[in-house]
Amino acid sequence: MGTGLFLPPFYCPIESAIHPAAERIEREAVAWLDATGIFTDAADRAWNIATHAAEFSCRLAPEGDEERLLLFAMWNHWMFGLDDARLDNSSRPVRAAETVDLSLRMIRCIEAPGSTMLGANPVADALADLVVRTRALTTPVQFQRLAEGARDFLLGVAWQNANIERGVVPPLADFVPGRIADVGGRFDAAFIEIANDIEVPAEQLYADPVRAVTEAAGFIVGCDNDLLSYAKEDRGGGAGQNILDVLMHHHRCSFAAALEQATAVRDRAMTLFLRLREQVAREAGPDLRRYLEGLGHFIAGNIQWSDTAPRYASPRNRHLLPDPLARLNVSLRDTPSDPRTEPLPIPTVAWWWTQLRTTASATAGSAAW
Repeated sequence: MGTGLFLPPFYCPIESAIHPAAERIEREAVAWLDATGIFTDAADRAWNIATHAAEFSCRLAPEGDEERLLLFAMWNHWMFGLDDARLDNSSRPVRAAETVDLSLRMIRCIEAPGSTMLGANPVADALADLVVRTRALTTPVQFQRLAEGARDFLLGVAWQNANIERGVVPPLADFVPGRIADVGGRFDAAFIEIANDIEVPAEQLYADPVRAVTEAAGFIVGCDNDLLSYAKEDRGGGAGQNILDVLMHHHRCSFAAALEQATAVRDRAMTLFLRLREQVAREAGPDLRRYLEGLGHFIAGNIQWSDTAPRYASPRNRHLLPDPLARLNVSLRDTPSDPRTEPLPIPTVAWWWTQLRTTASATAGSAAW
């Protein structure tokens, strides 16, 4: 049983794989969760476990280190719990000021162990434990990239909550960079390095082509999540922060038309990702090459994980408890719905296409989707 929402086939010519120790990692992650005491009741526990956070983690780095993947699964369980309880709570609007305050406190707790800025409670204690474990397993560079990824994610959440509070549906050009942040793309990218025990040299990781391919991966995952989680969101006529809501609002179109447009935008970004990743990989060293492979696993794994995760397949706004047999019935396609290769007419990300050597002189088109 699915959500009843029609989903178009996802263009993803990358095969998803999963770490062979995924089931063991999930058991250990859930045991850690239970030991933290962060759940308020059995239903909260069931819905947190229904995120299948360990599966997502193990699809991001299917050949990664088991101990580091367990750490990532624990982080993801904690972040999902924080997101549902404090950042995106459907039971009441989350004020932007609350998000900003919580974000600063959380980041300080990550960067300055013992700062106690989240107070004394099970959620804060669990974060402190995660920070200790992460520092023990990472280099200073890996840890700082993770902290920067967390800061970027929280900034995106605060921006999104501010839009909701003000009744603002952002135009697509504003929405795209905001969604890249809000989906946690840079946090997950940092864990690609940690889970695989690699450290891409700064002059490579922060070079424009690699920044572009990293952003593109985050945007694709954000688009996919918007489609895959659409049934999960409570829609009370407010300012939707989903690419489908953005397109329906600004293009004054139907849901079906918005779905077609969103798929075309996403597929053109996927075409760019594949071409640019191949270009960078040709001259990449071993760590950068593995990082680029990880970005592909991030995209493909997110689709496969979402298909069976009860968080999306039997969403909480429709079910009292998660249905372990629910499916979204995701399908894949080998070709893009929109085969065009010119830059998207989105000025905030058109620079991605300028990183392609074959299109360095191209300019963003203005044709409608």
